Amino acid sequence: MIQITLPDGSARRFDHPVTVAEVAASIGAGLAKAALAGKVDGRLVDTSHRIAADARLAIVTDKDPEGLELIRHSTAHLLAYAVKELFPDAQVTIGPVIDNGFYYDFAYKRPFTPEDLAAIEQRMAELATKDERVERRVLPRDEAVEHFKRLGEFYKAEIIASIPAGEDVSLYREGGFEDLCRGPHVPSTGRLKHFKLMKVAGAYWRGDHRNEMLQRIYGTAWATKDELQKYLHMLEEAEKRDHRKLGRELDLFHLDEHAPGLVFWHPKGWLLWQQVEQYMRAVYRDNGYLEVKGPQILEKTLWEKTGHWDKYREHMFTTESEKRDYALKPMNCPGHILIYKQGIKSYRDLPLRYGEFGQCHRNEPSGGLHGIMRVRGFTQDDGHIFCTEDMIQGECVAYTALLRRVYADFGFHEILYKVATRPDARIGSDAIWDKAEQALMASLRSAGVDFVVSPGEGAFYGPKIEYTLRDALGREWQCGTIQVDFSMPERLDAEYVAEDGSRHHPVMLHRAIVGSLERFIGILIEQHAGALPVWLAPQQVAVLTITDEQSGYAESVVKALQKQGVRAASDLRNQKITYKIREHSLHKVPYLLVVGDKEKASGAVSVRARGNKDLGVMPLDDFASKIAEDIARKV
Repeated sequence: MIQITLPDGSARRFDHPVTVAEVAASIGAGLAKAALAGKVDGRLVDTSHRIAADARLAIVTDKDPEGLELIRHSTAHLLAYAVKELFPDAQVTIGPVIDNGFYYDFAYKRPFTPEDLAAIEQRMAELATKDERVERRVLPRDEAVEHFKRLGEFYKAEIIASIPAGEDVSLYREGGFEDLCRGPHVPSTGRLKHFKLMKVAGAYWRGDHRNEMLQRIYGTAWATKDELQKYLHMLEEAEKRDHRKLGRELDLFHLDEHAPGLVFWHPKGWLLWQQVEQYMRAVYRDNGYLEVKGPQILEKTLWEKTGHWDKYREHMFTTESEKRDYALKPMNCPGHILIYKQGIKSYRDLPLRYGEFGQCHRNEPSGGLHGIMRVRGFTQDDGHIFCTEDMIQGECVAYTALLRRVYADFGFHEILYKVATRPDARIGSDAIWDKAEQALMASLRSAGVDFVVSPGEGAFYGPKIEYTLRDALGREWQCGTIQVDFSMPERLDAEYVAEDGSRHHPVMLHRAIVGSLERFIGILIEQHAGALPVWLAPQQVAVLTITDEQSGYAESVVKALQKQGVRAASDLRNQKITYKIREHSLHKVPYLLVVGDKEKASGAVSVRARGNKDLGVMPLDDFASKIAEDIARKV
């Protein structure tokens, strides 16, 4: 007798081995139809998996997170099936699940076209309609290698050959297509109904630029038609908000092939940059940070001491002078330690907080560059706190509170928190790690926020908190962090004198709130769809004349507002007022002030707020008070 215990604690008994599908059918026809897989004693398995001993079983449907991942995984295989049917000479490689979808890499003699993509998607739909069973079989490794070689699938054969000798591998077949896969999969192709292919991109075999270039087809798949449509609508909205598109339209910045991964800021864009930087500079000043500035280039021996030369060399830009090797700094931390080491530090000096708007350079692969979100040259609102072990919790409590205020000012009110704990390979005693991890968690509890723990995802030198923003479209952006570092101060011989006269290495807290200013500004542009809050807008007011008769008055209005610190400019062109209003509206200027003869005579302005809101005529002083209040409230 076999007992199957279900999640609600109830049990079903069978007098013979039974499959997951059979258990589901014994519960009800609806569940049998909905079942995509099972979890047997916590392990995800196919519905065809046979249970031969007592076990705990949960039936997985498309309402479970594992079910959606199964749908996407199986749809990647359906994609490969369709490609092989339409392009028999194509070789399949790998096809994993990613956020919101999947991809599959192919080797083929020519690039896939948009027309190819449409044909592949159509063929996928036809194969899904056939509702072919997905069947699993197991082969010894060497037999599987020979099997795929006979099929001409040399990439698959290479993958299998890298598996240790003597191991078995599982293969999944649907119709005329068979693929290497650990599984599990949905029971049949008919379960795959709501998908769309998105784009084709290049990808190196096994992610190594020294290998051949493959073609990566991206797709998305969902459990229901409604979820698919919602996701596609979100992508449409994201495209409208794309910071690269808005950067051009609003004349903020541009990117140029003469400097890949570097940003050319235009006057309006640089005004926006300055608003962010000056705001963060005030945050430094008001929260006990001392602003410093380190050099851009540091000698190789320093990077060797910190360990970056061995672990990060390929991402560093290097140069040579007088037979000495140097690198452009990819991060600011070592420079801050060198500043800390100037002069003897006492325990009374701690915590010591340094902040720097430090420009860094990292040699990112060209294929990974993305607008101003992922670049090779960037500036961080970088800060390092030198403190004792007993100070870690207090510093983290204060930092989290500060970070939440900053994000709220920029219009972000939903933050996700994650604590990454000790990895297997690490330095420092368990006692120190215990203290650091508990300090981080306690700091978040005291802030009254929920957080998740990611075991083993900390750095080798210490645990960390990651702060992730959720934007207006529900997308997540990991920006802020605070990391506990026991290693670098010791490697670079940073010390402080304790109360008893002994010398100790300080703990170093690496922290950034916005992270890369370039990336954060890109996030801001997309969050607000280019319509930046008044306090951030590069141009806050445009003063528009109806005729040439109001030119002098318009200029006086601009000067009065500029004297108050408002970023205002006039438009005196001999154009219709409707044309001027439309043009400045497209540039998303928060306030348009129209001045005609009546306004000129009364010292007033006709105010139009962004979004085609007519606020009527008001005295200039009243408008000046209104915009001053907007800026102070950061709206």
